[in-house]
Amino acid sequence: MTALFFFIIVILSAIIHEYSHGWVAEQLGDPTARLAGRLTLNPIAHIDPIGTILVPLILVMLPGGFIFGWAKPVPFNPLNLRDKRWGPALVALAGPASNLLIALSLAVVIRLLGPGSFASFLALIVYINILLAVFNLVPIPPLDGSKVLYALLPNTPSWWRFKLQLEQYGMILVIMFIFIGWQLITPIIYWLFRLLVGFNFY
Repeated sequence: MTALFFFIIVILSAIIHEYSHGWVAEQLGDPTARLAGRLTLNPIAHIDPIGTILVPLILVMLPGGFIFGWAKPVPFNPLNLRDKRWGPALVALAGPASNLLIALSLAVVIRLLGPGSFASFLALIVYINILLAVFNLVPIPPLDGSKVLYALLPNTPSWWRFKLQLEQYGMILVIMFIFIGWQLITPIIYWLFRLLVGFNFY
């Protein structure tokens, strides 16, 4: 039941994350998400057969309790954005920002309620959303942090070659990061959690 609850929160939080990408893109001049019917919080529009259903179900059946999943990425066309350099970075940052906003809002409720079973329930949601925000800010494509990295890089041939190589091996690097580099962001996740809710997550 804990794994099922964790899975549901991850998917719902990921849907809000993806919706936020589309909403910000719309505000910056790109209607692609709306025209594709993806500018909605309806879960059906965001279900990815592999990331939303298959991968989490397989992980639930495996020992270890590690649950991971994702929603279908919301499409956007960077050529439609008014700011061609920083627009894609702002669209990318909208997803993690939405997760941090959820975490901050629920953390305020937790501090008002004080210790208790309901506060612990909300704390898990806070933790999941912090995890999603921090993980997506890792600068490896296709994660959101890569779009921020691209905006910061100079527009030169050497950096463009670096970007193409990064894109080519992005998914392999993400998988390697999950299994090898996860401990690099764990202290950040726990620090943010304690900062917001006032106690450790166990």
